[in-house]
Amino acid sequence: MKRVRTGIAGLDEMLGGEGVPSERSILVCGGPGSGKTVLGIQFLYNGITRYDESGLFVSLDENPSHLRENMAGFGWDLKKLERKQKFALIDASPVRNVSGKMEIGDLWIGKREFNILSLVEVIKMKAKDVGAKRVVVDPLTSLIVQYPGVSERRNGIISLLEAVSGLGTTNLITTESRTTTLGRTVEPEEFLSHGVIVLHVFHEGRELIRAIQIEKMRGIAHDQQIRPYCIGDEGIVVYSQESPLSVPMKMTASSR
Repeated sequence: MKRVRTGIAGLDEMLGGEGVPSERSILVCGGPGSGKTVLGIQFLYNGITRYDESGLFVSLDENPSHLRENMAGFGWDLKKLERKQKFALIDASPVRNVSGKMEIGDLWIGKREFNILSLVEVIKMKAKDVGAKRVVVDPLTSLIVQYPGVSERRNGIISLLEAVSGLGTTNLITTESRTTTLGRTVEPEEFLSHGVIVLHVFHEGRELIRAIQIEKMRGIAHDQQIRPYCIGDEGIVVYSQESPLSVPMKMTASSR
């Protein structure tokens, strides 16, 4: 199976040293502040700067200008990559686009009955524009929360996963966990994706612990143990040989 390196220290090691399966959709689950967006942008930035693979980021939540500013703190100049047409950022928030700013024919993101279809068409167009090899959708929760029915939600998720899988790109799709502890609820989208990476955040006494777990990755051998990670000046670092409680607080906690 062809593989795609994330370029994230420690994470590729947990994935057998070669990264995630190519042209598959991987779900990244975590609570607020766990670093889902950072991981997604880091995956794209490393793809562009290390492996010459263009990337597309679909923001379903955060304001693009705020996103660019926040990522600049890690030394990631997204504007520069956009000017080089190696990176594209889609503002696909159902809330901000409810007035129909992102129109495709008679469809627009924010109109409930058409938002999945609209998003799929925008992703296809932008991915083609930059020749994207990597795509990140962040977070899926902001889109599927508009579909309260289980069947409706499942169909929406399937439509999105099938669409991005058909692009020939390697995809990370983030989603919010209902809990930030190890006793979380497994959501339907986790069964539909090719792989699941979970970012846990929990307390041990007074210490805040960040831990990553590869719950599922079809077709490849991977480390299923929970490993500590931190969010530092250069993004996420995973300690692939350590247990969460063996790493000092200053290495697992971050103010970001």
